[in-house]
Amino acid sequence: MDGTTSSSLYEVKLGFEKFGGETHAYSVAYSENEIDEVLANCDKIIFNSIGQLSRFKAQSEGKIRGLRVNPQVSTSDFDLADPARPFSRLGEHDPAVIEAVLDQVSGFMFHNNCENEDFARFDEMLTVIEERFGPLIERLDWVSLGGGIHFTGESYPLEKLAARLKGFAGKYGVQVYLEPGEAAITGAATLEVTVLDTLNNGKDLAIVDSSIEAHMLDLLIYRENAKILPDTGPHQVMICGKSCLAGDIFGEFSFEEPVKVGDHLSIENAAGYTMVKKNWFNGVRMPAIAIREENGEIRTVREFGYEDFRSALS
Repeated sequence: MDGTTSSSLYEVKLGFEKFGGETHAYSVAYSENEIDEVLANCDKIIFNSIGQLSRFKAQSEGKIRGLRVNPQVSTSDFDLADPARPFSRLGEHDPAVIEAVLDQVSGFMFHNNCENEDFARFDEMLTVIEERFGPLIERLDWVSLGGGIHFTGESYPLEKLAARLKGFAGKYGVQVYLEPGEAAITGAATLEVTVLDTLNNGKDLAIVDSSIEAHMLDLLIYRENAKILPDTGPHQVMICGKSCLAGDIFGEFSFEEPVKVGDHLSIENAAGYTMVKKNWFNGVRMPAIAIREENGEIRTVREFGYEDFRSALS
């Protein structure tokens, strides 16, 4: 990648140390005891509010600075994840208020797409941004449009996206950045699980050696099903986690053959929030991290054991 962006001190340090390239620092709020370290590990720092920009004006002098702007439109289907929800704390929204500090920043960050596969909707929201903030944007050097644009999806109109971004950059004379987080890693990893038990309580159930509470927390938060392919066949089975949480369920799937103890299942799209949200709920063992090489060889990168569980507690 050409660089990274972040949501905290630790993330910006990780990006700076492990990825290199251009490093953007952003946080909903920086604290006094971390701001100097953030500044030492970034090329650009983006403040969430004018209050934060003012508070750290002196310390960030000489650093490329930006401000998060909330256009008050988004594509999120979940109130929990909607940056444009009522009373949102995510960014400034009033052009007149923002203009008063425009001389202190050289760029804006807009982050209002969420798993957006619809180019027309992206185009529509970018037009809203232009209508509300265009006179300010043309006085800037750069604009970040954040993440959530699912341009790696099947049949996404890449040429239209490229033309729209090029036109936007040319019209306002700005460098445009995208943060292709999920778009960059969709399909890059699976969570490999093994069936430990089967039973029937009105439905066929299979319990695996994993847990959504511990290993795929986004499924629980957003009440979504996991993805197992091909998901076809006459045998309907509910795949369940092994934690004590009653709702620890990956979802219901179709299989060509009955699911039995010892079967291995691959749960798709485990590269994103799985890695950073996994936890030690119930002391369920964490899955090892492994890489499948192009020749099919599987190389273990890291395994987790009891010592990791114990040290995470105290």
